[in-house]
Amino acid sequence: MASFITNSLKEGQSTLEAFLESSNVEQIQRAVDLLVSTYEYGGKVFSCGNGGSMCDAMHFAEELTGRYRKDRASLPAVAINDPSHISCVANDFGYDQIFSRFLEGWGNKGDTLVAISTSGNSPNVIKATEVAKSKGMTVIGLLGKGGGQLKEMVDIPIIVESKITDRIQEIHIKCIHIFIEGVERSLFPENYQD
Repeated sequence: MASFITNSLKEGQSTLEAFLESSNVEQIQRAVDLLVSTYEYGGKVFSCGNGGSMCDAMHFAEELTGRYRKDRASLPAVAINDPSHISCVANDFGYDQIFSRFLEGWGNKGDTLVAISTSGNSPNVIKATEVAKSKGMTVIGLLGKGGGQLKEMVDIPIIVESKITDRIQEIHIKCIHIFIEGVERSLFPENYQD
């Protein structure tokens, strides 16, 4: 029975090692730089995804508006997850528009979208990316399985090369934590002096 535990941990380790050997470290740095410049410009950061990826989008936003490691000013970040908005848009327009309709109303030039899709092919994340780009927003893609259609659509694709969704999500949450730490190190360097 314990062998599946060891196998799971080893799969996680090998997925992270493969991720490190790709160009993703540079892509993560580009994403951090973009997020910092978004905030310096006075923009907002949006995030979206389905299922576990929505949970990651929420986690990302709450760490920016709330607290990560130490107290600091709140940063404008919104996960597109309001149940009344989602049910309204899904009912009236279709589930594929639940994120894009929100960005139509709230997104502006200079804002950034973090689009999360383990397949890279989620129709509603694709539509959100299209709307974001049309409004002059930049898009960071946390993707998997080769990056799918979103690989060529986003400004900064970060791709976990795994066919296993939970392994992809494990690396995505690590990227999210690095994004937040990178933003804090740039905007609140006093939080990292010790």
